Amino acid sequence: MKPVTLSCFIIDNIYRFIDVNNYLLVSKNKGKLMNGIVKNELNKLLERNPSLSSIQESIESSFKLLLATIQNGNKILICGNGGSASDADHIVGELMKSFKKKRPLGAQLKESLENIDLEKGSYLSAHLQDTIPAINLTQHIALSTAFANDVDPDLSYAQQVFGYGKPGDLLWAISTSGNAKNVLYASVVAKAKGLHVLGMTGYSGGGLKQYCDTIICAPEKETYLVQELHLPIYHFICSMLEEILW
Repeated sequence: MKPVTLSCFIIDNIYRFIDVNNYLLVSKNKGKLMNGIVKNELNKLLERNPSLSSIQESIESSFKLLLATIQNGNKILICGNGGSASDADHIVGELMKSFKKKRPLGAQLKESLENIDLEKGSYLSAHLQDTIPAINLTQHIALSTAFANDVDPDLSYAQQVFGYGKPGDLLWAISTSGNAKNVLYASVVAKAKGLHVLGMTGYSGGGLKQYCDTIICAPEKETYLVQELHLPIYHFICSMLEEILW
């Protein structure tokens, strides 16, 4: 019996070795494919917007941080002011539903929906889209105005980060100057609670850069010019997240 047991042990471990190496090979190939897709699309972005060449590395690192956040099962909180508040809303719209590709629900969720109610569950299964969990902190009007009136308008985003944020989540903080007080306060709370911070600003980065794990400083100084560059950047990021995840 001992020789048989030993042989089985050896064979079993050979198969485990093969399985592990196949997994590593597949993972490596997937990584190469992902990097190739991202590089190709990034080159197209830079061709359309040559001024972004100077911040290519920060765009890539921001994408990678967002991807890691999502793959680890965490969510994204986004905030900004004025036009940047609209950008925050725009980004959430691209993340929470299909952007360029179809995002079908998984078989297990479909089955669960249909088990609860066959008719409604089937309809939901056919029409709901898979999602990247993202919350726009600029849109909670009742909360924001109440907090502004009762406490301090500059702390509205900070309060929401405190309430929603969990370690491993990410705050996407948008400020064209990098000095918006409400965005800075939110970033401080994010770091204190163990969130990552992705900044999106103008040329200098302002005070925001000291709190960021990675920051995209659009190479312009005037607000509207900064915002004109932010849009193609976050469209690229949202597109690549969807491409890799689906």
